[in-house]
Order: sequence, then C-alpha cells, then structure tokens
Amino acid sequence: MQLNHKGSIATALAGATCALLGQSPAHADTDSSVLKDWKFDTAILYYGETDRVSLAESVISATKTNNDDSIFNVKLVLDTLTGASANGAVPQPAVQTFSRPSGKDSYQVAAGETPLDDTFRDTRVQVASSWMQPFAETWRGTAGINVSREYDYMSLGVNGLLEKDLFQRNTTLSAGLSYQFDSIDPVGGKPTPLSSMLIPSDNSDADEDTGQYSKNGSDNKTTMDLLFGVTQVINRRMLMQFNYGLSVVDGYTTDPYKVLSVIDANGVTQDIIYENRPDTRTRHSFFWQTKYALDSGVADVSYRFATDDWDINSHTIDSRLRFNLSDRSYIQPHFRYYQQSAADFYQPFVNQSAPLPMYASADYRVGEMTAYTVGLKYGRELDNGHEWAVRAEYYQQDPKNAGFDQPGVLADLDLYPSVKAVILQFNYHF
Repeated sequence: MQLNHKGSIATALAGATCALLGQSPAHADTDSSVLKDWKFDTAILYYGETDRVSLAESVISATKTNNDDSIFNVKLVLDTLTGASANGAVPQPAVQTFSRPSGKDSYQVAAGETPLDDTFRDTRVQVASSWMQPFAETWRGTAGINVSREYDYMSLGVNGLLEKDLFQRNTTLSAGLSYQFDSIDPVGGKPTPLSSMLIPSDNSDADEDTGQYSKNGSDNKTTMDLLFGVTQVINRRMLMQFNYGLSVVDGYTTDPYKVLSVIDANGVTQDIIYENRPDTRTRHSFFWQTKYALDSGVADVSYRFATDDWDINSHTIDSRLRFNLSDRSYIQPHFRYYQQSAADFYQPFVNQSAPLPMYASADYRVGEMTAYTVGLKYGRELDNGHEWAVRAEYYQQDPKNAGFDQPGVLADLDLYPSVKAVILQFNYHF
C-alpha cells in the first residue's frame, strides 16, 4: 500500500500528492463543485515477455465523492494472457516430451531449450468496490470487497481500513485487515505431489475408465493480511510513510502446473515429477516511502524489505522523479530494483540418488533472483480538464544459481535464463 491522497494532508502537500497520482496541481482544489462528482480513470496495459507470456489488461475505475465527504469506488479489470510458460523442468541435450495439463495430450521441447508449455491461455475478470466514510472529525473507515474469476481460479475477498488523524492532521495512523479465499480447480485436476508425470502414448484421449492420465480434485487457500502504518507531514514539501505488514497463508500454495526433473549422475533426466510446497506461509514486510515536492516536480522514493518462513528475503527500491514541463504536462522517469533469496525448498532439479524431499519446487519465481525496471511516463492535461498519460518500460528478471552444482550435460546448458519484457500503458482520467 502506497501513499494515498487523504483529506487530512491535502492542503499541506496538494501539489506533490496530486502529481504522484498523475493529476496536475489544479486538481487539488477542494471546491465542492469539483469534489462532489463522479471521476473516472481508465487504463490499457500491455506486458510482453520475449518468447513467453503476453498480457493485455483493461481497467476502468469510477469514484464518487458525496456531500458528507464519503467516497464510493468501483473498479472493473479484464485480463487476457497468452503465450508460453516455463514448466520447471531443466533443458536437455535431446528432445523432451511432456504431458499437457489435461494429461490427454503431449508436447515436445527442442534440445537445449528451456521447457515451455506454449498453450498458456487465461482470461481474468475482477470487480472490486469500496466505501470510505469519515466520522468523529478525525476518523475515517474504509470497507471493500473484491471478486476475481479465471478459468481455473476464483478469488473472493473483503477488506477494511481504519485511519486516525493527529496533531492538526499532520499525522495519520492506519490499521488494515483483509481476508481472501481462493479456490483452485486445475485443468485436468490437482496432481499428486511429487508424483511422476505420465506421458500419453499417443495423441488420443486417455482411457477415462482406467484413469491412467487423470488427476483428481481441486483445493483452496485463505490469506489473512494485517497492515499498520503511520503517515507524517514532515514539512510543507515532504511527506513520509512507514508500514508494517503481516500476511498468513493457509492451504494449497503449490502450482499444479509446475514440475521438476529427476536426473542421474550425468545430468540426464530420468523422470518428471510434480512440485510440492508447504501448505502454510507467514510473511512480514516493512515499507518506507518519502515524497518531496520540488519547485518543478516531485521526487518519490520507497524501500520495502520482506521476509517469510520459506526463507525468501527480498529488497525492493522504487523511485520516480516527476518533472513539470509546463503547467499542463510532465515527464516521469522510473527505476525499480528487486532482489530476493531462494526458498528453502527451491531446487532446480532432483538427484535420482538422493532421497525424495518432502517439499520441492524448481519454479524460478521462488528461486534466487534480481530484477529491474526502467521506464518513462509522459502526462498532459487537456483544455477540458481531462488528463491522459502514456508510459513505456523495460523489465528484466535474472534468476541466479543458489549454489547448486550442474552435473554432466547440465554444465553446458543454461538453467537460469533471463526473462525480458516490455510494458506499455495508456491512462485517461475524466
């Protein structure tokens, strides 16, 4: 959660806060004719990885400020994803064959190539709504609900936030709570953890009576998040925020589509097994953010440290520097750096000679990695008060070897390929 435009600090830092929300200082006007109306934010985003997943997303958000200063918001998000996704197996010097998620068909990966399932397709629809209500002079309460649906996944959530202003509204204390229930219904069913992937003998459907290729069942998980924060006006130019977050996940955290290679002493794959992750996860996060209003723009810098009982420790530095080109236009360079350690159950492959572990995953997303994002945003206000902005960014994720030897044929293969992507986004506010 980042700094939001709150009424308690709007006067002191209206220009800076509005700038970071993509609005011009003119929109900090608190005249009732401006506030007591509907406002709409729309966005179209494209995210494309090289030879992998592509995402197209559209968002529309509507906000209504009422006469009692309460605020109603409703948002609709539509995502479509296509492309290829790494299944977790290691490359080999020979062609490899894998089962499709349904278990009734197969696909092949060329020698020396990272195994990718090129049938990754999904559509997600999300609806979220919230209501913020001021009360007792310096208190505000916000309640929200969200529903998200994909082909094999459904998520339902509720959340609440309580805020209290102190010291002439220069300090804001906040406490938030959210609860999420997720239902996972994998294509072909949930695989047995660490069981072998069975490859169909031909391209015909498997015999449903024998159940040779079937996987059974669905599962669910719950997520409870707590957030405690303080926002402080330092002076007329500077605003600072500190947050502590606690997240507790209970249930099915395994990715049903990820596998691991079982290799011999020469690095040659002997079997493909499905991954298995712990069914609980507790995560702590510490967040700091500072916004500083310059004479011709706004500087925004933040740092986040997160740690969990999977032994994943991460550091995130995010910075934006807005330069006002005129009263109605600006540019905003962006740089973000991310680093994380590997989960204690992460391993790029399983050795055939070693005992099978209780938990194991070769998913690079829980491995050691660094990543960075660089980009530029341009925004402009129109004569009618509407605004538009466009941003272009480059993202690169570099998985690392967390200390594993690469025996035999694996020594000459790239087990940790970089993921590169471009991000394009267009926003319109009216």
